[in-house]
Amino acid sequence: MMSEDLDRKIRDVFPDESVYKMPQNYGVFSGRNIPSFIKDWLIKKFTDEDGTLDKQGLLSYLDRFLPDKKQAQIIKKQLVQTQEPYTVLARVQTQADIKKGIIRFSIPDFGIGPGEGIIPRSLIEAHPELMADEIWGIFTLVYEPEDEHTPGHISVMDFKPFKPYEVDLDYFKEGRKEFTLEEWIDVLIRAMEYMPTGFESAQQKLLFLSRLLVFVEPRLNMIELAPKGTGKSYIFNNLTKYGWCISGGTVTRAKMFYDISRRSFGYITRYDFVALDEIETLKFAEEEELKGALKNYLELGKFTIADVTKTSEAGFMLLGNIPLTSEHKPINDIYFSHLPDFFRDSALLDRFHGFIEGWHLPRINEDMKVSGYTLNVEFFSEILHKVRERSEYAAIVDELLDIPPKADTRDVTAVKRLCTAYLKILFPHITDSSQITKEEFETYCLKPALEKRAIVKRQIHLMDPEFKAAIPDIVVKQDHVST
Repeated sequence: MMSEDLDRKIRDVFPDESVYKMPQNYGVFSGRNIPSFIKDWLIKKFTDEDGTLDKQGLLSYLDRFLPDKKQAQIIKKQLVQTQEPYTVLARVQTQADIKKGIIRFSIPDFGIGPGEGIIPRSLIEAHPELMADEIWGIFTLVYEPEDEHTPGHISVMDFKPFKPYEVDLDYFKEGRKEFTLEEWIDVLIRAMEYMPTGFESAQQKLLFLSRLLVFVEPRLNMIELAPKGTGKSYIFNNLTKYGWCISGGTVTRAKMFYDISRRSFGYITRYDFVALDEIETLKFAEEEELKGALKNYLELGKFTIADVTKTSEAGFMLLGNIPLTSEHKPINDIYFSHLPDFFRDSALLDRFHGFIEGWHLPRINEDMKVSGYTLNVEFFSEILHKVRERSEYAAIVDELLDIPPKADTRDVTAVKRLCTAYLKILFPHITDSSQITKEEFETYCLKPALEKRAIVKRQIHLMDPEFKAAIPDIVVKQDHVST
């Protein structure tokens, strides 16, 4: 389909959920640290039906609600001087002050530090989501002068979470029916903010879409190693507020699972997935304790620390760079040799369901940035979050697969979860196994699932021959009939 035709179709099928993107329009955000799901909402808000962006209106809005650092300092001074409320659209980080029994907040992009802001207990009781480590929302701030109990600080008077879309999954499914599978794959790539024309083949497009698997399937654990410049960090940092990306620093059991001293739960309990980016640069504290907790969680979906046991549905994504030969192949046949020592544990790696060979993806260039109509990233991220909760897709996969009786349980779990994730992404509209052909399911769900699990098994075998390289011969049931 021609790009102009797909533009028209996206706009017609999703009139309120699509946005017209031109790379040059995004220059208005220069100097501001704003993720894509916020940018898209703003572009949509200030673009008319003809696709014309009101840049001056957008700039005025940014100056008022999302000021740059220089303007933010002026507003911060005004808060103190006038003691009048001021409303901002901001990324707020929260921290518990155990000694004082309060929740502090900071707004890094606004110049408000961790010791300068306090969230009232009554507001937290009304909005428990404020207990997240980081949250985007509309915050009304006011300066509270020093009194006999508390030093002067900035307080949150009012809060609204940033959630402009109430997602209707049935509406989305009906929209999917209007597109062929080939068209839909291009719609998804555009929603990830890239142009489908930048990919050489259907296989390359499907590999790129594999980055969305952890967005839609609970407790799916993946690894991607790729050369720099293939866009992996961008996807996990910008497409959703429901994921947490760790890049640099030290990973601890307290931050990841549970902090005993603060009696607070970590990242794994608060997000749909946790991505460890630039994994070769990360450090791991108290490695044995952290590794033990991680192994148990990856296997069972729960962890126990001290006297606390907690379950979660979050998945893991390991992201790292890998050196290549002049033929664009990994220098070392053992891909996992490029992981830090912490992850060179065959029993731990066996708990990861699939591997993405990111060196088969194109290097991102300016021509690949999306131009034209696409799904609004905020709407798209809400859909990915919503479809994650639906169990009917796993039931369809169970109906379709023929599992050998002696198949390894971890392999079966991996293949099923991967198949289910592909089904959710590519065929969200189907409600019954009869609505997908054997060829479609094999090509777009089962085959890539088997390939990604097979890479994990083969690599573990190269590290530790005690682990077998073979995976079960899982096939589509012979009696499957589509309508």
